[in-house]
Amino acid sequence: MTGFFAILDDIAALMDDVALMAKFATKKTAGVLGDDLAVGAEKASSFRASRELPVLWAITKGSFINKLIILPFAFLLSAYAPQFIVPLLLIGGIYLSFEGVEKIIHTFFHKKHEKKVKVQFQSEEELLEVEKAKIKNTILTDFILSLEIIMIALGTVTNEPLIEQILVVSIVAIIATLGVYGIVALMVRMDDAGMRLIQLARGKSQFIKSSFVIIGKGLVYSLPKLIKLLAIIGTIAMLLVGGGMFVHNIQEIHDVLHALPMIVSELLVGLLVGFMAFLLVEGFKKLKKGK
Repeated sequence: MTGFFAILDDIAALMDDVALMAKFATKKTAGVLGDDLAVGAEKASSFRASRELPVLWAITKGSFINKLIILPFAFLLSAYAPQFIVPLLLIGGIYLSFEGVEKIIHTFFHKKHEKKVKVQFQSEEELLEVEKAKIKNTILTDFILSLEIIMIALGTVTNEPLIEQILVVSIVAIIATLGVYGIVALMVRMDDAGMRLIQLARGKSQFIKSSFVIIGKGLVYSLPKLIKLLAIIGTIAMLLVGGGMFVHNIQEIHDVLHALPMIVSELLVGLLVGFMAFLLVEGFKKLKKGK
């Protein structure tokens, strides 16, 4: 019996250690989690209102699958081939930087073209095809950000036993997915909450009615503004995370830009890498068309 209670005591002590380490690891990943939230919210808000929640659920499931793929891969990589971690992060940085620059270029130079493309998709089948493509793109972006989050979390517990590494990083991965997409779901349903408050105001006292209507209208009015703001923040976030992967993992780049504030360094590198990647992709597309 004494042995049984000793085992329970060891388990309790282990869980206490895991909880403390998970808290520390989550704090370390807070910056990337914030970027993930901004990117996720910006991408999720581009869907039709009637499809927002089903789409968010599809993205959340995709994000969980991403974590299930990355976690064992990250543990094996950390144990047997740590030299490949930085190159993988840099590839992710190129992709995020490219996405950020592409979005900026399309926003300023392809507005008319995008409006024409939107008009073409009129049938439900075509809209669903576009939706699937957007979901796929969002899940791919989530994969890159998830990789960064998991690697940062893993870096905080590399000296701990394997079981503690697995528990801590898995907890951070779950928090990242549920936390990010839970908040995104609340954001994109703001207008529905506002309309519900306006409906509930009917038949109430003048003070309650006025309060509900003001809050409700505020939520409905704020949503499109919030979406535009998130689109800007999401683009900047992709550039910061993408550039940050180069600034933090290549010493020469860090040394050249050490006099600048970190956020400026990351943004400049993200823009430069993204623009170079964009030129390469566009050049490859033109070569392909020429053939």
